[in-house]
Amino acid sequence: MPTESGSWAAARQTKQKRKSHSLSIKRTNSSEQERPGLQRDMLEGQDSKLPSSVRNTLMDLFGQIEREFENLYIENLELRREIDTLNERLAVEGQAIDGAELSKGQMKAKASHSTSQLSQKLKTTYKASTSKIVSSFKATTSRAVCQLVKEYVGHRDGLWDVSVTRTQPVVLGTASADHTALLWSIETGKCLMKYVGHAGSVNSIKFHPAEQIALTASGDQTAHIWRYMVQLPAPQPTADTSISGEEEVDFSDKDEADVDGDVSSECPTVRVALTSLKSHQGVVIAADWLVGGKQAVTASWDRTANLYDVETSELVHSLTGHDQELTHCCTHPTQRLVVTSSRDTTFRLWDFRDPSIHSVNVFQGHTDTVTSAVFTVGDNVVSGSDDRTVKVWDLKNMRSPIATIRTDSAVNRISVSVGQRIIALPHDNRQVRLFDMAGVRLARLPRSNRQGHRRMVSCSVWSEDHTTCNLFTCGFDRQAIGWNINIPALLQEK
Repeated sequence: MPTESGSWAAARQTKQKRKSHSLSIKRTNSSEQERPGLQRDMLEGQDSKLPSSVRNTLMDLFGQIEREFENLYIENLELRREIDTLNERLAVEGQAIDGAELSKGQMKAKASHSTSQLSQKLKTTYKASTSKIVSSFKATTSRAVCQLVKEYVGHRDGLWDVSVTRTQPVVLGTASADHTALLWSIETGKCLMKYVGHAGSVNSIKFHPAEQIALTASGDQTAHIWRYMVQLPAPQPTADTSISGEEEVDFSDKDEADVDGDVSSECPTVRVALTSLKSHQGVVIAADWLVGGKQAVTASWDRTANLYDVETSELVHSLTGHDQELTHCCTHPTQRLVVTSSRDTTFRLWDFRDPSIHSVNVFQGHTDTVTSAVFTVGDNVVSGSDDRTVKVWDLKNMRSPIATIRTDSAVNRISVSVGQRIIALPHDNRQVRLFDMAGVRLARLPRSNRQGHRRMVSCSVWSEDHTTCNLFTCGFDRQAIGWNINIPALLQEK
């Protein structure tokens, strides 16, 4: 008998294996005991060059494959029964699951979808865990650079402004919607004096450059000039307010600073102003002293800014040109320059260095309300806006800003430190961030469930001397906070 060629024999063997494999899959009703014998008989009846050990191994493998397919078939039947039961329950509502007969492709798609969901969940969990670790690290770094020193609690409503005296004794002043202005001991946090002369919200407070006199602007359409006399209490040891590894959390209204008694009721009270400036027809939102302290400027919701002679209370200039309400005004520390901000998305620079004429320049660079614009020691102006940007301008070139800082929240009354030229940005989202004049972010003041503002931060102001650099912030949580800024560590982080 002629022998088979090698290739033909291999093809025949492969065909027979496929046939036996197909037959074994169809036999889903056979018992476990019947399979080994039948498979062995099928293999023994075939012409094969394979050793018996290899054939036995193949037999076992095919048996395992058959059992796996049988299990899948049984699971498919169970799924069909469950779908039928669910369709019966939903039949009353007219709903049914399409595809009672689940094909292999549908099963694969369903498995792929579940795998995708699980993968996405794992990615989200990983990102959240990573963000938590990074946030914890950043918070620890921020606490090393910026440390809370003192909280000043005593107002009955939100705070609009905070200021520090430029003469001895150095005290802190706060302006509040509760119609009062309070003076505080920076070291002890004790209220030293209360001014109650306004009939409306006190929107700003600024101290005279040489005397113990304060200038406040109010919602009663006036600005008041009043004298204060304070005696600082003996300093007390500062408690350790540092925290470790706590996340930032959201605060509810009940978390606000609650004052059981009126802390300011024990303070000496000033009820009458030395001078009242009354030329505006709307809310006076801000006021400031010109260099030398002989004149003062006010900004109002009547769209004008007024320049007054302090000694006579007479109106010297009415500064018109803004198309909407003014939001802020600021004076240059060494020159007779004034900058006013407005809801019309612009701020204006007024020049009074020449007594015979005053010029005005308009800065157009924001797309929403300009909340504040302030001078630096050099020839720069820094403006903040509700459009979530802060821009640094050169007074010698007003066409475009030299730096732009983009943030994630509206910016309120900003402040620039004199010595280090660091910009403090108070935000609507309760954050306070520090940037340099080039727009590089330096730090963020720590905020947790034990420290920091619980509501919108409305204002910030720097206080510097040869040894320390302090930042004071205030907000709608009815408190002001004093922070110590470690300048060497801050610049090292940069």
